[in-house]
Amino acid sequence: MSNFIKSQHTEAQIGIGYALLAFSAWGFLPIYWKLLDTVPSLEILAHRMVWSVLFLVGLLAVQKRLGEFRDLLKTPKYIWMLLGTAVLLGVNWFVYIYGVNTNQIVETSLGYFINPLFNVLLGAIFLKERLNYWQSLALGMAALGVLNFLWDFDSLPWIALSLAFTFSFYGLLRKMIPVKPLVGLLMETVLLAPFAAVMIVVWNVDGTGNIGGDWRIVIFLVGAGVVTSLPLLWFTNAGKRLRYTTLGFIQYMTPSIQLIIGVYLFHEPFTSTHSITFGLIWTGLVIFSINSLFVQRPS
Repeated sequence: MSNFIKSQHTEAQIGIGYALLAFSAWGFLPIYWKLLDTVPSLEILAHRMVWSVLFLVGLLAVQKRLGEFRDLLKTPKYIWMLLGTAVLLGVNWFVYIYGVNTNQIVETSLGYFINPLFNVLLGAIFLKERLNYWQSLALGMAALGVLNFLWDFDSLPWIALSLAFTFSFYGLLRKMIPVKPLVGLLMETVLLAPFAAVMIVVWNVDGTGNIGGDWRIVIFLVGAGVVTSLPLLWFTNAGKRLRYTTLGFIQYMTPSIQLIIGVYLFHEPFTSTHSITFGLIWTGLVIFSINSLFVQRPS
């Protein structure tokens, strides 16, 4: 019995290590995209897709799991469903890169703070999961935060809402598709990569592409596949070993690091309006997190 408990403890420690790697990597990712701020966001996205395919194929080959991908090719129903999630993922990646490279890192962090609450809302709407009083209150606080932003800036935080919307729907749909994470991600990138590859060729033929230019830019573009896929691998390994609530708490590292980077490293403005908006959303997240602990503790 003691060996079993010790084994569980070790697995949890390994899981926390993987989770810290994944969420800190995603948190520091704006610095990487800033190295490519002279490259159009759409071109970065195209390279991110193409090089991700090669990296993911390599990962599955090392793990001797390419047979799982071949099996997936025999199920057109799942391929069509993954095409939908691929589009959502592509939009999410583009908006994120655009937000970072147009000096709106603070707003991108806002999107990933809102994301867990969006997940709750979509679960209630599409999965008929009932909201309790505290979950409803948490959603209300987030809504007030967005309304405050709209009232003071006279514009919706469309980058934040787009990131939360696309990633929440992506998670919802992937939950419904019985395909393993890495295999599914490879299929999603494979479905989009041909279009991305054609665009890269066209840009380089007409002289607007960056492949034949500065060698440092070329290295960073190729590396986009690694920085995209490696954190996902770490996240997958963490998810196998940790409770969902534990993973949920650690995930707030990502937008927290992004917020600090945006304000202190790239000197983006953080006004009183931002303070009130973030304060309302953080309050909602605290309520949501504490409620999650009490709801899941009996099980």
